[in-house]
Amino acid sequence: MTRETTDATFATDVIARSADLPVVVDLWAPWCGPCRTLGPILETVVDETAGTVELVRINVDENPQAAATFQVQSIPAVYALRDGKVVDGFIGAAGEAAVREFVARLSPKPSEADRLAEAGDEVSLRAALELQPDHPGAVVALAELLIARGGSDEALALLGRIPESERTRRVAAAARLAQAGTGPAPEPLETRLDGLLSRVKSDADARREYLDLLETMDPADPRRDRYRRALASQLF
Repeated sequence: MTRETTDATFATDVIARSADLPVVVDLWAPWCGPCRTLGPILETVVDETAGTVELVRINVDENPQAAATFQVQSIPAVYALRDGKVVDGFIGAAGEAAVREFVARLSPKPSEADRLAEAGDEVSLRAALELQPDHPGAVVALAELLIARGGSDEALALLGRIPESERTRRVAAAARLAQAGTGPAPEPLETRLDGLLSRVKSDADARREYLDLLETMDPADPRRDRYRRALASQLF
């Protein structure tokens, strides 16, 4: 999970949260080129921990008090905290392999629920959830299997057990589309979105379907931002 923190929320998002699980803090700024390279790598690697590690980003230009906590001299700067204390960190842009090693040092040893979730089949996933009902990896993987065979209601109920993340939003959107019978259709995606766009302001169902379609799109697809801007122009 990734969140942006501020001077006002730093104590809760970082210090208090690190009592529950390791928190990786990414100190960055919009003008920093290496920060823009490192940020997506951190997000991808932390997301793969299935909720056992959290990533918190701090824009040092907008949140000088939070940044000053780490006495940073240059960015990007990355620190890991447990129980309110810095336990690891590095300065400068690091490659994916180095980031994976850094995050792996923070992750707890796999539990039996982790091992069952890793197996990926429905029987193992349900067994994992018997041991740990809110296991993020098992919840999302089982939800995806359920959607594929028409179990969207159960999938959405499962997703309600865990905190929202980019992955859970995408899976939940797919579940709602399947639940409403508006899953993948023969017409091109752009045709479908264009058809919904004129109705989004007055029709809540059309707006929900439009948003869910955007959520299921590849984040790198340039059409996603274009259709988000089109939605904003319709609503505001």
